[in-house]
Amino acid sequence: MLEDGEEGGVRLWHLVKPSEEPEPTKQAQERRSSLRERAKAIPEIYLTRLLSMKGTLQKFVDDAFQAVLSVNRPVPIAVKYLFDLLDELAARHGVNEPETLHIWKTNSLLLRFWVNTLKNPQFIFDVRVSDNVDANLSVIAQTFIDACTTTEHKVGRDSPVNKLLYAREIPHYRQMVEKYYADIRQAVPASYQEMNSALTELSGKYSSDLNCQVALQELYNYINKYYDQIISTLDEDPLGQKMQLAYRLQQIAALVENKVTDL
Repeated sequence: MLEDGEEGGVRLWHLVKPSEEPEPTKQAQERRSSLRERAKAIPEIYLTRLLSMKGTLQKFVDDAFQAVLSVNRPVPIAVKYLFDLLDELAARHGVNEPETLHIWKTNSLLLRFWVNTLKNPQFIFDVRVSDNVDANLSVIAQTFIDACTTTEHKVGRDSPVNKLLYAREIPHYRQMVEKYYADIRQAVPASYQEMNSALTELSGKYSSDLNCQVALQELYNYINKYYDQIISTLDEDPLGQKMQLAYRLQQIAALVENKVTDL
């Protein structure tokens, strides 16, 4: 170690330059060669282990996907209301491509919520996720993402191993996603009153566990950023006019920060 006057500390230096290092011994060369040969064999070993692990977990993966993409139980009101809203917006704005509507629903629920849940169970459960478990969950989450896409992914010898593992199952999972959306579309519509009642009940159930004031403030900060555009849109929207949403938002703005309104 040598003192560094500029930095006021120390710097590490090799005592021998690389060019002056002694030639590796025959034993060291043999050891390096052995390590290289071992490294070449590692992918084959890993592939065998991955296939074995996949066979062990396959039933649990199928059960998890079936639980997520099943409507055997009543569809949550929030999901039904959201998907009906997206269908209505697509019809109103002339969005005729089924792929676009599929992407809207996928991004709003499956990718935003379920992928995070599959990848990070510690968000919900009090568990510690080891590095090995995290690697396995990453493969499963990526499989779920691939199942939500509408395009076919061709795999070959150069494809990543995690893509090859579930290449045969992904078409079946993709059909499950499409059936899930179709079943929700055919379910009984959720009215605004039902949605409002469900949210009120949910808010009352967890009122003591959450800081509602902070959540409302953060939500209002976002609304305030686009206040004029939101008011204009609500004034022009027939449903917004019927429910007097612009008037209600103006009332909220007046209460929060004495914003000048047309009241």
